[in-house]
Amino acid sequence: MEDDQGQHPESLLPYDEWTQEALRHVVVRALAHAAEHGLPGDHHFYLTFRTDHPGTAIPARLKAQYPHEMTIVLQHQFRDLTVGEGLISVVLSFGGVSSTLVIPLAAVTGFADPCVQFMLRFQPATETAEPEPEPEAELAAETDESEQPATPPQVVSLDAFRRRTPPKE
Repeated sequence: MEDDQGQHPESLLPYDEWTQEALRHVVVRALAHAAEHGLPGDHHFYLTFRTDHPGTAIPARLKAQYPHEMTIVLQHQFRDLTVGEGLISVVLSFGGVSSTLVIPLAAVTGFADPCVQFMLRFQPATETAEPEPEPEAELAAETDESEQPATPPQVVSLDAFRRRTPPKE
């Protein structure tokens, strides 16, 4: 219903939040299916998340490379994918080193399955406060940084990894 100026009244119900929550459940279902049954056919997932969201746990070297946001690809080389209690956990290899990533569902900002051109974008989480590092993790981060020279973050284009379909005639 419109008011006298032709504007819609502001909702007193959080429809946007409910919609985001429902769409995040689609991500949970897709990841849970992949965890239980593997990825069927050519399906694979791009999962984008806030690395600075509270509860996100990634190795210090990845946090240094991706201080705000990171996209991972779940296709052939991932293991121990688990989904539960608002968290996603997966083991991936970065530069030949296996790393466990723990991602709160609220940190997810994007999900895509390029095989079927399915994509979801989410509003970034409002709270991106840096969690207090544990003393041992802080010490390990200082050691890693002092041993390696600082390098600027690199952006990797995923176009090279996408399967191209021949043009239709």
